[in-house]
Amino acid sequence: MTEMTGGALVVKMLESLGVTHVFGVVGGQTLAITDAIIDTDSIEFVHTRHENAAAVMADAYGRLTGRPAVAISTTGPGATNLLTGVGGAFRDSSPAIIITCNNNGENIHKDDAQNADHIDIFRNYVKYGRLVAHATSIKQAMEEAYINAMTGSPGPVHLDFARDTIEQPVENPPTVPAVHPARSWVGTRPVAPSEQIEAVAARVLAAEKPVIWLGNGGNRGQASNEVLALAEALNIPVITTFNGMGAVPTTHPLVFGALSRMGTNLSTRVIGEADLVLALGNSLNAVSTTRWRRRLPEIVQVDIDPAMIGRYYADVTTGVVGDLASFARDLTAATAAQAGQAHGSRAGWIAELQKAEQEWWELSAAVEPENPGTVSPAVVVRRLRDVTPQDAVLIPDAGNPGVWSFLWEMPVPYRYIKPVGFGNMGFALPAAIASVCDAPERPVLALIGDGSLGMSLGELETLARVGGPVVVVVLNDSSYGNIRQEQVLHFNGRTVGVDFRDVDFAQVARGMGLEGVRVADQESMVRAVREGFSSGAPLVVDVVLDREANAWTYEAFTPYEG
Repeated sequence: MTEMTGGALVVKMLESLGVTHVFGVVGGQTLAITDAIIDTDSIEFVHTRHENAAAVMADAYGRLTGRPAVAISTTGPGATNLLTGVGGAFRDSSPAIIITCNNNGENIHKDDAQNADHIDIFRNYVKYGRLVAHATSIKQAMEEAYINAMTGSPGPVHLDFARDTIEQPVENPPTVPAVHPARSWVGTRPVAPSEQIEAVAARVLAAEKPVIWLGNGGNRGQASNEVLALAEALNIPVITTFNGMGAVPTTHPLVFGALSRMGTNLSTRVIGEADLVLALGNSLNAVSTTRWRRRLPEIVQVDIDPAMIGRYYADVTTGVVGDLASFARDLTAATAAQAGQAHGSRAGWIAELQKAEQEWWELSAAVEPENPGTVSPAVVVRRLRDVTPQDAVLIPDAGNPGVWSFLWEMPVPYRYIKPVGFGNMGFALPAAIASVCDAPERPVLALIGDGSLGMSLGELETLARVGGPVVVVVLNDSSYGNIRQEQVLHFNGRTVGVDFRDVDFAQVARGMGLEGVRVADQESMVRAVREGFSSGAPLVVDVVLDREANAWTYEAFTPYEG
């Protein structure tokens, strides 16, 4: 019988736990694991140009599938390069398994090459972490890590393997089932008790203008159908948090967009008129509440994680611990007898909001840029809606791309991801690669500022290698645009540290094996993107952006003042 190394046992456990993708950069310490992947047909290893991209790919894969992928690195600088991407997964509740490979156990914490205390480094950005320094601990450590990643509010977990633990043969290796039994129950979520549902039902029926404010928990809990059924039954408007975008289709007549520190004009009106807020999977964090300066009425906060309930706005919050889909379904049933009366009483308000929504869209209807030979960012988003397949995943990067995506319409739920809680730049390109790794035929539109692309540029080669129907649209204003605009607004037009020389990213893309085109008018942009999706192959469209458009003062994004 062939001896099993610790690395082979790690890979066998990954296979048992349903992991199909490992992203990373190999190093001497990783080889016992990465070599074993070669003989494992069910697991694909995608090597990246930088470890941060590997962590972002694992994060994005978890957001899109609800299942963890692995990001792997060698010791020291390899591990520290993972950290930013891991922070993004942690802050946005995305399941991922982070594997670092350390020096030999007897040399950890000594002056060995690239020595680093990985457990201490990652401690504040993972749900669970441990050093695995003996082969007998591998199976249990991986089981615990997987369960922590997938239960409650999901998130990244971290295992640090001593090199000799994964390189040496395992004495009496444990039996590893083909399908680990934990996979059948880790998705189980608590259901709110009936008496709490009845109490909430009475309050919702009594409220004149209740609002559903859906957070990232709507994405993680896959609760779109149930939340919309509740909204339809009781005629309740739905808005999302910045991180909850994509949890419900924006084209639904009761969905009125996202609320964050920049607005929008429409969503701030909806929340401002509410007398009861159903905060579903919504942590009421700083981004959502303008750093808790937003005044809110009575709140019913529903969350899978009890620790998040009442953390903010405690004086007006009633908590319900439970699964969002189950809660919405049970509340719909509990209010069914009086739903018709409640529905009718809110008809006038809903009609007003729907009229306001039409007027809001008109605020972004202008198509001409202030600077000739450029394209305004609002036009980029609005025109690309018409040529992007409806089932495409939209991935805006941090900063202005995410803000301008308020103007994106999403007819299909769970087709939108972006970095919010950590706001880590350099997200969209690696995330797009993760999307095609999960579903090679599913189209992806990545909206990337030139600042973020500069931080992830090497992954253009990774995209060329992986392939897939990915169109990367570069919002190129030769600057860190969001920060430059904030300086202009708040520091009397003085700027520092935000401007670059002009870079032709289409030419850079061609040098890295991709098709690339630079455009300076909207028709050329639309034509290029349409042809890119038709080709089924990756394309970089470098859009010369109008620098005068300012997301901080854009009329459609300013708060409503009734």
